[in-house]
Amino acid sequence: MGKRLTVAKRELASLRSEKTIVLAILIQLFIAAFSSFLAVGLVSLYDPGSVSNQFVVEFGVTGEAREDIVPVIEERDGWRAIEYGEEAAALRDFNGGEVHAVLAVSRTDSGRAQVRATAPDGNVRTTLVVTQIKGVLEAFERSERDRLSSRLERQPVELPPDASSSPYFGFTYTVLLPLLTFLPVFVSGSIAVDAIAEEYDRGTLELLRVTPLTGTDIVDGKLLAMGSLAPVQAGAWLAILSLRGTAISNPFEILLLVTGFSVGVVTMGATAALAFRERKQAQFLFSMGVLVVFSSTYLLPESPANAVAKLAIGSPTQTTHLSVVAYLVVSLVAFVGLRRAVEKRGLGE
Repeated sequence: MGKRLTVAKRELASLRSEKTIVLAILIQLFIAAFSSFLAVGLVSLYDPGSVSNQFVVEFGVTGEAREDIVPVIEERDGWRAIEYGEEAAALRDFNGGEVHAVLAVSRTDSGRAQVRATAPDGNVRTTLVVTQIKGVLEAFERSERDRLSSRLERQPVELPPDASSSPYFGFTYTVLLPLLTFLPVFVSGSIAVDAIAEEYDRGTLELLRVTPLTGTDIVDGKLLAMGSLAPVQAGAWLAILSLRGTAISNPFEILLLVTGFSVGVVTMGATAALAFRERKQAQFLFSMGVLVVFSSTYLLPESPANAVAKLAIGSPTQTTHLSVVAYLVVSLVAFVGLRRAVEKRGLGE
């Protein structure tokens, strides 16, 4: 074990000269330390409607069925309906900036409501207005379903529940937290590729071979150094988020999941480096492999990002706990497979 620790210390010491890696860690530190401040701006991209509390969207409503949608609009504080007898008048005020959008509501012979929406094009408020139009249409659909429920001959597809949770809560636990926990994993895997490929490029692997170190000692030491980076960083980010007021439940299980995923990703990077030995080819293969593997996890009952979110919120299911164990087992199997391959074939000439 002492030999492996020596190699690991050598690798960690060499990271201080890697400006790209240091910069990546500093960026993650900045995101974690100023998460509360950044969330205000980032949530506006994640959910534009969340920043509309102080902005009243004025809808110019026209059409013979406008009386049906006006009450729906007036129920919401952030919406205001202005009725027009003719669509041309509504569009004239829209072009003049008197209203933010125009909704022309009509009825077909069968009684179905048709809404033609006009939104600004290329305006700084376009995204916000379009989001609010979508909200109006969803509210109008619910109103129509309730009004016509007694006349239905068969039950239509149920609408999703009307979510009223804070977008900041959803953004923090479903976007920010998984980003901070898994970004160090991918960075560690990329470093593992460089750590092994550069030994071949520089010819320093020959120097290691004349030492008492075996091939498995070298690989184990490098993977120990790179694999430990992600859990340490993730733990630091969780601690900073907690200090910033973001409650984190089950931190140890989250770190266990990150550790397992880190072992798997670092093993993947080492495998790519040992197979190709050339840095560019190995990095390309590693990047494509990580993209495919991580995307494929969303087909599973519990993806890593969802597992982290549920654990952090404090609502993990049995599937969540089993997923953590499954990711650990798969990663350890991959690591053992790589060690056996190195023991059998060595590091090559």
